[in-house]
Amino acid sequence: MSTTIDRPGSAASSAAPGEAQGFYKLSWMQRIGFGSGDLAQNLIYNTVSTYLLFFYTEVFGLSAGAAATMFLAVRLVDVVWDPIVGTIVDKNTTRWGRYRGWLVLAGIPLSALAVLVFWTGMSGSLLYAYVTYVGLSMLYTLLNVPYGALNSSLTRDNDEISVLTTTRMFLANIGGLAVAFGVPVLVKVFSADGRWDTPQSASGWLTTMSIYAAIGLAVLIFTFTQTKERVVMDDAAAEQVKVTDLVTEFKRNRPLRVVAFFFITAFAMMSVGNAGAAYYMNDVVRAPDAVQWFNALGVLPAFLFLPLVPRIKRWIGKKALFIAFLSIGIVGLALLYLIPDPADHVGLVMTAQFIRSTGVIVATGYMWSLIPEVVSYGEWRSGRRISGIVNALTGIFFKAGMALGGVVPGLVLSLSDYRSELDRQSETATQGILWLVSVIPAALLVVAMVIISRYDLTDERLTEMNAEIEARATTDPALA
Repeated sequence: MSTTIDRPGSAASSAAPGEAQGFYKLSWMQRIGFGSGDLAQNLIYNTVSTYLLFFYTEVFGLSAGAAATMFLAVRLVDVVWDPIVGTIVDKNTTRWGRYRGWLVLAGIPLSALAVLVFWTGMSGSLLYAYVTYVGLSMLYTLLNVPYGALNSSLTRDNDEISVLTTTRMFLANIGGLAVAFGVPVLVKVFSADGRWDTPQSASGWLTTMSIYAAIGLAVLIFTFTQTKERVVMDDAAAEQVKVTDLVTEFKRNRPLRVVAFFFITAFAMMSVGNAGAAYYMNDVVRAPDAVQWFNALGVLPAFLFLPLVPRIKRWIGKKALFIAFLSIGIVGLALLYLIPDPADHVGLVMTAQFIRSTGVIVATGYMWSLIPEVVSYGEWRSGRRISGIVNALTGIFFKAGMALGGVVPGLVLSLSDYRSELDRQSETATQGILWLVSVIPAALLVVAMVIISRYDLTDERLTEMNAEIEARATTDPALA
């Protein structure tokens, strides 16, 4: 069963006066501590997911088609690896807790391998690219799954989870801003030729990734020191966890299925758009020096609107919140496509990007608060709080979305005859790039709206379920 406990080494405490058992209120240091884990992961892995295709084709020397095939192969590895990791973290306890210990155990090698991915000592070697990228992806899973599971171990309180998720996304977007704005700037500063899109810029990429990996690891250690596991499975229930629980939970947990399909759609949308952004600014807007501003506007709305999310959710409800902001995102994407002669209307391009990112950031940021909800729903039905398994399952789906984000851009660029050596692309290649930054993401947002409209866990129902779960543990001696 699941229980509310104090884990050795986690400095957890019992409920404060006025708190129901399990419905903990966190301090701001605890909220910031947990949320900083996403900041760290963005500094490391978001740099990879945003720029690796561009780095491979412009600097490392791979073709777009070869890179796209590799991204697909890595995601296929994840389909097998993710449920194994979910089982490992649910079934075993490190000396620092069931989940938090992995922030360090996986964070150290992840940071090192992230640097090696951007090393060009074996430039053009497809084998080297496969080995380093597959290893990086496996280590990211070993970090991200327990980090995600850690969320649902902090408290059962729905309002607290909303604040926690908002804080997490606010900090994640600080990392996103550092990646979006800072990477192009720093690469050019440290490059031998002052550019970021030539083989001679290799030193700039390696130095920049080294800086981001070092800072990311330091932030992960901070998260490790500030998090406290309080709501986890007891050891007896953990021993019964097995890989096949992933299939069982997926079948019986309808809200989880909705969230999983929303994740694949949302991450595909983000990955496709992010991968196309550098090409869009380089070859369509023809303003490579403004790419960092375009990327920054993809993140800045987070600081304006994410703090308002808990209030907006209470006002209109979570489902309406998703629909409203997904619609805003579609409007921004449509404007990106419809702007005539983008090179002559850079201001309009930036405005459209701000509108697009406002909708996307709020919707995709708040979706993380749904994971503790579906974990609780599964616990209410089965009596086991298998957070690792649930996060592994959602991990498979969001990585499937990232796989599309890696494969689709490469295929579109290849089919539209994109040629990196040309100063000016053909009309076909230009349209291909526009599809990456606008048409395909907009279509995926429409699908996401349909999916999320089927999510039916209200806050009131969740509060009732969580209270019933805690009541079972206190009234049934066999579950205590």
